[in-house]
Amino acid sequence: MRYFVEVAQAGSLSGASERLHVAVSAISRQIAKLEEQAGAPLFERAARGMVLSDAGRLLLTHARRTMLESESVLQEIAALKGAARDEIRVASVAGVARTFLPAAMARFRQDWPDMRFDLHVDTPREVLRRVAEGQAELGMAFNMERAGGLSVRYSRRAPVHAVMAADHPLAGRASVSLQDLGAYPMALTEPGTTTRRLFELGCELESVQIEPALSCNDPSPLHGFVYGSDAIMLGAYISVTHSLDRDQLVAVPISNAELQSRSLQIQVMQGRLLPPKTEAFIALLCRQLDELLADRPKARAQYAAK
Repeated sequence: MRYFVEVAQAGSLSGASERLHVAVSAISRQIAKLEEQAGAPLFERAARGMVLSDAGRLLLTHARRTMLESESVLQEIAALKGAARDEIRVASVAGVARTFLPAAMARFRQDWPDMRFDLHVDTPREVLRRVAEGQAELGMAFNMERAGGLSVRYSRRAPVHAVMAADHPLAGRASVSLQDLGAYPMALTEPGTTTRRLFELGCELESVQIEPALSCNDPSPLHGFVYGSDAIMLGAYISVTHSLDRDQLVAVPISNAELQSRSLQIQVMQGRLLPPKTEAFIALLCRQLDELLADRPKARAQYAAK
């Protein structure tokens, strides 16, 4: 089964051979044996390499889940001997990974001081891919649709906000339109990100033309561009909540359906049995997200009162 997974990931027998340090002939025999047991070809042999068949894709999902659950059981057995290697692998988009996730990890370690974390920050598509392939136990990303092979453990609407200085002319409004934003310099994440795609779609549907004054592949510099100026950046409330009081910024809702259509989700591999401590960490994340996002309307009301 391990040989099969490696061939599927490498896309060829030779690629799997290099990664496993096993002869191509030995791997080929194991694949042939699996195909005989399955009663169907698992790969389509082509000039470009080994491509999974429909049967192969079904088996790959099962194989990954089985191997991961075996690893989890071995870790629990090691824990009985006091030799556990507790680690939770998390994949996340930058907006959640900036402060929310590290703070949650630190909070979790107060109860589980031996727990270690491995955090990988990437695009929403890559986050979900890592979870689906078992490279991470859980993923956190802003999504507009559900991905196949994954199970959603938490979902809450996470609309895009206009983030600006507290003394900005638009800061006191209950909401702003895309037309309002067009009168000021815009700082946006690079094309292809969820926020940028929704923004461009909203502008197209409303026939609004806005060229960003700053475009960056990392959202962190956008904060510095907005701070103390009349520029505006876009972001989810959870992505900027740490900056609101510290940098004297406010997050104003945008009255556009496209920019309100995404959700923040925690996803795991469908059908995968996760270790108890991973489940406990997911439960902590859900509680903290509910507390943080429940305070959002309250924070807006307090600012409006000022």
